[in-house]
Amino acid sequence: MASEKTLVLLRQRLCDPSFVYSAFKSSPNGNYSKLKFLISNTITEACNNSVLLLGPRGCGKGAAAAAGTGGLELEGGGREAGPETEGWGAFPLFAVQMSPVPVCFPFVVDLVLEDLKSELPEIISVARLNGLLHSDDNCAVKEIARQLCLENKLLFSKMASFDDNSQFMIDMLRECGLAHKMIIFVLEEFDLFTQGKQRLLYSLLDAMQTLTSHSVVIGISCRMDADQLLEKRVRSRFSHKKLLFTPLTTDDMQRLLEHLLYLPTDSSLPSDYLKEFNSNINNILTDNKFKEILDLLSAADNSISNIQRFLYQAISSMHFQTELLTMDDLKSAFSYHQRQPMLDKLQDASILELYILVCMNRLESREQDSYTFNSVMKEYKAIQDSYKTSDNYSKSVCQRAFEHLIERELISFANNRLRNLSVEYRPVRLLLSSQELYQSLKSNASCPAILQRLLNYETYR
Repeated sequence: MASEKTLVLLRQRLCDPSFVYSAFKSSPNGNYSKLKFLISNTITEACNNSVLLLGPRGCGKGAAAAAGTGGLELEGGGREAGPETEGWGAFPLFAVQMSPVPVCFPFVVDLVLEDLKSELPEIISVARLNGLLHSDDNCAVKEIARQLCLENKLLFSKMASFDDNSQFMIDMLRECGLAHKMIIFVLEEFDLFTQGKQRLLYSLLDAMQTLTSHSVVIGISCRMDADQLLEKRVRSRFSHKKLLFTPLTTDDMQRLLEHLLYLPTDSSLPSDYLKEFNSNINNILTDNKFKEILDLLSAADNSISNIQRFLYQAISSMHFQTELLTMDDLKSAFSYHQRQPMLDKLQDASILELYILVCMNRLESREQDSYTFNSVMKEYKAIQDSYKTSDNYSKSVCQRAFEHLIERELISFANNRLRNLSVEYRPVRLLLSSQELYQSLKSNASCPAILQRLLNYETYR
C-alpha cells in the first residue's frame, strides 16, 4: 500500500540526522555554509585555524561541524616510524570517535565533515573529544593516543606520560602537515576543557603556530562566554572566530517541516497519491490550528530534536485507510508529547494552592529568581486587596498549603544550606513553567477566573 511506503519513508527521514539537518544546507548565509567555507579555505591555503560554535543546546551546532568534517573513515597509508616516533608507529589519516553529545548537538559539524570527506577523502582526518569525558588533560591526550594505536593496530602503553602523549600528538601534526593532510579537532562541551591548567588547549594551539602543521580546532559550547574562559597564553593563540547558533525562526521551522513532510515527486509512489498527500501537507502547514500547536510546542522546547519527536509520533498515528496525515493525528501527537508529570500533580490542587503558584509565577515574571513564603504572602494579600475575592485565607492556612506544595515537589528550596531557618524564611523557586501552569488552570473546572486573567496578563501580555 502507498500509505505503508509513505510511513516507512517519513520514519527513515526523521531518524536520519543528516537528512534532517540538510534542510539548512541551501542557505548561503547559514552557519553550515560559513563553517564549510572556513574549513575549505583553510585546506586551500594550507594554514591553521580555530573557531567556536556557540548557542543553546539543540540548535544544531554539532550538526554544523559534522557537516564539514564528520564521518571520516580513514584509509590511508602511513609512514615508517622515524627515530622521533619510535614506539608509536606510522602517522596515517586517523579518526578518533569519542562519545557524542545528545543527538541534535553535533550535527551541523557532522554535515560539513561528511561533505568534505566525500570531496577530499584522503586529505581530512578528524579527532573528537567530549568535555564530559575528557576534560582532564591527561585523560584527553591519552585517549587520543589510545585511539590512534587502536586505529593502527599498535600496542598502547598505559604507562605513557602526558608529555609522551603530547609529543606524539605534536609529531603527528607535523608529519600530517608535511604530507599535506589536515587534522580537524572537534572539542564538544568546549567550556569544560577550560577547567584546570588548559594544557591540552595550549598544546594544540601552540603546535598550530608552526609552519608545518595543518589543522583546525572546532570548539562547541552552549556558553556564550566560552572564549573568555581561556587563559591569556591560550587566548593569544586562538583565532577568536565565532559562529552563533540561535533557536529556529518561523521561516526555519516552515522550511524544516516542508523538507521533512513533502514526498519527493520522483518516488515510486503513484502520482495521484503524491499530489494528494503533498496538497494535504500544504493545507496543514497553512492551517492556523496547526500553527497554534507549533507555537505551544516551541514555547516548551524549540529544538530540532523536539520537532522530530513530535512529527514521528504524528506519522505513527496515521491511519492506513485514509492514507493521509490529518490534524487529528497532529493533535493526538501534541497531547501525547506534552510534559504530563507536572500537570498530573496539579489535577487535585486546591484553590489556595493555585493562588500560591500564580503568585510565585508573578514574582518570577519580575525577574525574582528566588523568594520566601513571606514574599509570596505579600503578593497574595495584594491580589486580595485589589480584587476583593472570597478566597481570603489566614497566614497559617496558607503556610500549610505552601508546605504541601513543597511535599508534592511543585516548588522547592533554592538553597539547601539554610536548613536551620524556618520554612517561611527559606528562599524557594517554582518548578513549573508558565505554560504548564496556564494549561493546568485552563483545564481545572473549579479554577477562579481571576487566576487565569492574572496569569494571562503576566505571561502573555
